[in-house]
Amino acid sequence: MRLLVALLCSIALSVQAETFNAKVIMVMDGDTVMVLRGGQKIKVRMANIDAPEKDQTFGKQARDSLQELVGRKQVQIDSQAVDQYGRIVGQISVDGRNVNQEQVKRGMAWEYSHYHSDKTYIGLQSDAQQSRRGLWSQASPQAPWQWRRGHVTGEASRLREPPPANQHAAARQAAQTQMYDLQCGKKRHCSQMSSCDEAHFYLTRCGVKTLDRNKDGVPCEDLCSGKK
Repeated sequence: MRLLVALLCSIALSVQAETFNAKVIMVMDGDTVMVLRGGQKIKVRMANIDAPEKDQTFGKQARDSLQELVGRKQVQIDSQAVDQYGRIVGQISVDGRNVNQEQVKRGMAWEYSHYHSDKTYIGLQSDAQQSRRGLWSQASPQAPWQWRRGHVTGEASRLREPPPANQHAAARQAAQTQMYDLQCGKKRHCSQMSSCDEAHFYLTRCGVKTLDRNKDGVPCEDLCSGKK
């Protein structure tokens, strides 16, 4: 386990933040694109969000939405990291619009607050939920990370896990996977949570909705009120 954490940390540490322009040549799904930069094809995984899979309900709509926003366009990419599969993880913008946030605003992706502390994403998702936009028009939308457990296995499943944005997140995810994974399905109440990070894990990765009764994206307010 220590070796895994060290590996993840070294990957993240080896990447320096960079902003560059490139042309989108392929939209792969609702949160992943292929861009062309200086003759080189680069796969970009959008940070802070997780869109429905292609074969999942609203997967096609999420891809079509991203195609409309960035397809065949020159975009600006603010890279944050490179994950263990060689994909750049970053923010995409076009004509001054933050595309990552736009996908959440349209109800075409979940915000992934487990890996960031940007309240903007939480607010955008809450607004989309209240307005029943996009995937939130469904009675009980299934989060992509939950859908993948029943439809994708092995290497393909790992490839689609949202990557850590920095070395601290990488180490935290590895530690949390070790600490919490076996408990999925066993904890249901805030009184059982030992920290805000643990509450976020059970809400976002295990789908324990009882931790977020007001559906604002923040679990267990007493634990997480200082982290809003």
